[in-house]
Amino acid sequence: MTVSEEHVAAPTGAREVTPRQPDVSRPWLPGALAAAAGFAVVGILLLLWFGLAQRDKGTVGPSGVPFRQAPNFELGLFDGSTYRLNETLASGKPAVVNFWASWCVPCREEAPLLESTWQRNRERLSLVGVDVQDTDEDALAFLREFGITYPNGAGNSGPISISYGMRGVPETYFLDELQRASAKPGS
Repeated sequence: MTVSEEHVAAPTGAREVTPRQPDVSRPWLPGALAAAAGFAVVGILLLLWFGLAQRDKGTVGPSGVPFRQAPNFELGLFDGSTYRLNETLASGKPAVVNFWASWCVPCREEAPLLESTWQRNRERLSLVGVDVQDTDEDALAFLREFGITYPNGAGNSGPISISYGMRGVPETYFLDELQRASAKPGS
């Protein structure tokens, strides 16, 4: 004997399930949801494009500095001494202030160049490295790895980096003897 679907009884206590009818009171809803999803996708694509454009903006060429006269600072050096910017500039030498960190890939790329610049021009300029967002142990290993001999330190680096408006590492400032920095190269 074959039992047809019409004669099968629903289990006791079970509710009969009927297919849901489309809601005719809001016929605009599917179109509105599709439009909202489209706007969201376009918005995300615009943000991605803007972010990529901003990333490239600061990587090449000079950019403005957030001050007319470079802030003076005293930096505790890894050798235990103190670097004083005003004393260096008073001697008539321009200064190069480089913000760096041992974990920074571009910092690793520029370290040999900065050291060779220091070796060739140490009588004509002052070069100081300001280690930021790093541990002393990692920073000292970095200096040993690249044979860095110009003054470097991390003491007081947080307030120094803030006063210079540092946005990331590496950043390098060229200061004349009057403590003016007209531009900083994009690093």
